[in-house]
Amino acid sequence: MADVNRGNRPLSPHLSIYRPQLTSVTSILTRITGNAMLLAALLIVWWFLAAATSPEAFDRANGVITSLLGDLVMALSLWGLWYHTLAGIRHLIWDNAIGLDIPTAYKLGWAVVIGSFVLTFLTLLIVA
Repeated sequence: MADVNRGNRPLSPHLSIYRPQLTSVTSILTRITGNAMLLAALLIVWWFLAAATSPEAFDRANGVITSLLGDLVMALSLWGLWYHTLAGIRHLIWDNAIGLDIPTAYKLGWAVVIGSFVLTFLTLLIVA
């Protein structure tokens, strides 16, 4: 039967009054970094295919990847890789029913965020 009092029911909290929690932000970032790494992987595959195709195609692809924008994309992809890895480790910990209480979940969330930046910086320092 149809709900005749549809307009009288309270609405769900709107985004303007909802305060995002660290765990929800880290969950969203995990999805974003996963998709961003896919795009970076496609860029690298393009580079490899161009190298196998012709010197002109390789010069074009190499010019894009080694440009300032390409360096930025690769550095952000490196951060995404570290972030996604640490978030995966956090989920493995949670899958064992460890750290599910709110204080520990927040500590793990901050460890993922801060750890990903530190590991990205160290990797860039070692590689560059």
